[in-house]
Amino acid sequence: MESPRFLSGKLLLAMPGIGDPRFEHAVIVMCVHDENGAVGIGIGHQRAGIGVRGLLEQLGLDPGQAPDGPVLHGGPVEPGRGFVLHSDDWGGQDTIQVVGLGALTGTIDVLKAIAEGTGPSRYLIALGYAGWGEGQLDEEMTRPGWFAADGRQEILFETPTAERWEATFKAEGIDPRLLDSGAGAA
Repeated sequence: MESPRFLSGKLLLAMPGIGDPRFEHAVIVMCVHDENGAVGIGIGHQRAGIGVRGLLEQLGLDPGQAPDGPVLHGGPVEPGRGFVLHSDDWGGQDTIQVVGLGALTGTIDVLKAIAEGTGPSRYLIALGYAGWGEGQLDEEMTRPGWFAADGRQEILFETPTAERWEATFKAEGIDPRLLDSGAGAA
């Protein structure tokens, strides 16, 4: 069976020993992947010291009805830039669809809507993103380091942040304890 060339809508999981501590146990929602490159949002690690309400306040927005929750480390590129992965029951000016998972918005209008209680019903807020240039991710996928899993909304919106890496492997029928221990490695 041939794997799809592009990974939009997939969850990219860092394999143990990936060799880059920034991506240890990473879970990345692949939002865009085509011949020009790829963009993904990390959903496996929280930013320390800041929650949703604190972020809204830092941006000069009244948190209003927004429940407090974690702000995620979306990736090492532009770590101060915000992104919201959300259900597709809301859309703004620059919202893009993420195949099978919902949508992605990187403009302040979605944060205003969340604070006002008129935003998407389900969402994750992240700072930064993971990006790959033309052909870069395609080449990385030929080496050990990343595993492409099916995208699942329940992993995004119902699974606690710290459990997403393990839960995604389990959903693929893989016992992540065997990966971490190196069992079965050649």
